[in-house]
Amino acid sequence: MRPLRGIAYKLVSVLIFIVMSAVIKSTADHVPAGQAVFFRSLFAIPVIVAWLALRRELKTGLRTKSPMGHVWRGFAGTCAMGLGFAGLGYLPLPEVTAIGYAAPLLTVIFAAMFLGEDVRLFRLSCVFLGMAGVMIVLWPRLTFLEGSAGHREALGAMLVLGGAVFAALAQVFVRKMVATEQTAAIVFWFSVTATGLSLLTLPFGWVVPTASEAALLVLAGVLGGFGQIFLTSSYREADASLVAPFDYASMIFALGIGWFVFAEMPTITMLIGAAIVITAGVLIIWRERQLGLQRARQRKAMTPQG
Repeated sequence: MRPLRGIAYKLVSVLIFIVMSAVIKSTADHVPAGQAVFFRSLFAIPVIVAWLALRRELKTGLRTKSPMGHVWRGFAGTCAMGLGFAGLGYLPLPEVTAIGYAAPLLTVIFAAMFLGEDVRLFRLSCVFLGMAGVMIVLWPRLTFLEGSAGHREALGAMLVLGGAVFAALAQVFVRKMVATEQTAAIVFWFSVTATGLSLLTLPFGWVVPTASEAALLVLAGVLGGFGQIFLTSSYREADASLVAPFDYASMIFALGIGWFVFAEMPTITMLIGAAIVITAGVLIIWRERQLGLQRARQRKAMTPQG
């Protein structure tokens, strides 16, 4: 284990995914979200295949014991991606990022509901705290009384929140699949299923992108592939509980890109809500780490000593 390298890989992956979102946002006024998902997924595949081949894990990446598990995970992940991409056309990048933080909070609830995971009072309290933060971010957008701009922003908020719901469901599927599937297979087959499922949106108005838009969409796919590689590598190098809090560095990157690229100025309400959500998320991760250390000590105590 090399924790510093794991943290570095995680930060690189977070930056790559935020840049990818910014690239998608720059095309969102003309390119439908489903078409963006297609490019994002299709052009990630060569990057992932090359990575698996270099690691000599290509056979592992192609082998699966649960084809339908990948389909369901792909469906949830594709919906999450599509809704999130659609929301980028209506809301500032930092706001989309903040609302997206609802996903890990909802994962705690869904894991308890569908996987029977034990959720105690501390984690449940953190989830409610985090969801309160999400509502603070959402509240200024949840109005239909301010004309067309208000309608657009409310729609964007609902799209991004819906994406967070599907992202949480996707994580639940992944938690279930890791019992039988290799990480390489989960990464590879998600890109394949997302590419196929995104084609179902073709009848809903795909467009012929301009040369610059096509280049940006291809770039988004390549960035998505590299982001996934760095993300996976970070968990190879360090414990999940150590690198997970660095997900929230995405807010710093989103604020910077939003400010300098899209001239998006964050509101005080958004910053307060995001801070509450981040605090709740970090508390959950800290608690999971404490419980993991406690379980490890208990296992060590129960091990016969020679």
